[in-house]
Amino acid sequence: MKKIVFIWMVSILSFGLNAQSIIGAWEGNYKTETGENLKSVVIFTDGYQATAVYNADTGTFISTTGGTWELDGDTMTEKVEFDTNNPERVGTEKSFKIVVTNFELEIVGSDNKLKKIDNGTPGKLQGAWLMSGRVRNGETQSRDVNRPRKTMKTLSGTRFQWIAYNTETKQFMGTGGGTYTTIDGKYTENIEFFSRDDTRVGASLKFDFSLVDGHWVHQGFSSKGDPLHEIWSLRN
Repeated sequence: MKKIVFIWMVSILSFGLNAQSIIGAWEGNYKTETGENLKSVVIFTDGYQATAVYNADTGTFISTTGGTWELDGDTMTEKVEFDTNNPERVGTEKSFKIVVTNFELEIVGSDNKLKKIDNGTPGKLQGAWLMSGRVRNGETQSRDVNRPRKTMKTLSGTRFQWIAYNTETKQFMGTGGGTYTTIDGKYTENIEFFSRDDTRVGASLKFDFSLVDGHWVHQGFSSKGDPLHEIWSLRN
């Protein structure tokens, strides 16, 4: 129960006093009662956020939660789109008082704090993206981004996390994340956690990327070595 409460609070901690001050990535570290070192990373984009918790030593995935957020004064309201610890939270809203000081975020009444990792730079892909299409055999297959089944990728200036989930069935299909760079048309992911296969932790994947009419065109090979050619669109 203690771990679940902490993870839930970390998700809400990811909301600061204004959109400009919280956009980017934040990190928290703590030790469990059994001595396990856990890391939580929260990525904020304009209106969307995602929190991942994993073993800081092994990369073993623990949990993820996230969705949309709105700020009214010092009160943050989150609408949950996915939550691996408590799927029944999907679709619900929670509001909390928050405060940000000296590059730290905390929820009022809590001792848990997150430290700022980046402010949304220097990566060129900061934002929340939905997979909107694939190219197969030279033909583009579009995907409706408004359907309940989503594959979302949230990126700060240095961190990324992708999540596959369904807001209607409350099902979670998978997630992974870590650090990334965008240099000379190459997008490189360095995997720190992967819910489907811990053996992928530590791998680096390099892709060609370009921005075409506001869409992110992503080409390369998956962690399994399969070729991929994806199109991603920013969430409204």
